[in-house]
This record gives sequence, structure tokens and C-alpha cells, in this order.
Amino acid sequence: MHNHPRPTEIQLHQKSRILEIGFDDGSRFRFPSEYLRVYSPSAEVRGHLPGQEKLQVGKEQVSITDVQAVGNYAVKLFFDDGHKTGIYDWGYLHRLGKERKQFWDEYLQRLQQAGHRRQGADPFAEEQT
Repeated sequence: MHNHPRPTEIQLHQKSRILEIGFDDGSRFRFPSEYLRVYSPSAEVRGHLPGQEKLQVGKEQVSITDVQAVGNYAVKLFFDDGHKTGIYDWGYLHRLGKERKQFWDEYLQRLQQAGHRRQGADPFAEEQT
């Protein structure tokens, strides 16, 4: 028996660079490619140890080019900047959806602390109305 929600639907909207996922608990999340890219669960982004995370900058225009199933527990996302080592399990994706505001605010704060500014519109802006 699994103890976290599982996707019932995964849809890639390439034009808007959104990965939309519906889960069996009734939740539905729209993930901008940039958000998934900067929170990739790969060692390249997360580091191998706590505190080794690498801030991803300049990813505002990144697109997901492919979504591949990994067994029945995750998806591997392929990005047009060449990144393809992140395996996103269902629990992690659900958490990224549920805790989106906290994760996104943390990313924006880390960018600011590093002296970077996001270019372009906030990909979550239309959801905040």
C-alpha cells in the first residue's frame, strides 16, 4: 500500500512550459518548468551532502522537452538546457505542489542573496489572484 498520492494524469503544456499533474487524492498542480528545474532532485542541483545545494540561475526560459516514466514511482524530466538527471518521485512532486509558495519564496530569496534577479513574469502570478 502506498502512503502518498499517485498521479492520475500528467500533461506537458510545452507552449506555456507547464507540467500539470493530477493526483489520486484530488489535488492538481501546475508546475512551471523553471520551478521543476531549480528544484531538480539530482545530485548536480542538490549536491551530495546537505549544504552543497547549487543555486540554479538563468532558468526562467527553460523548457521540459520530455517526460519519461521511471518504474511506477517517478518521472525523469528532460530540459532543453541539457539537464536530465533528476528523477522526481510522486511524493516529491506532490510536496513541491503542496508547499509551492514556501519553495518558490525560498528560491527567490536565495537568488536575491546571491545578487541575481529573475527576468520575466512570475510563472505563478496568474494563480495568485
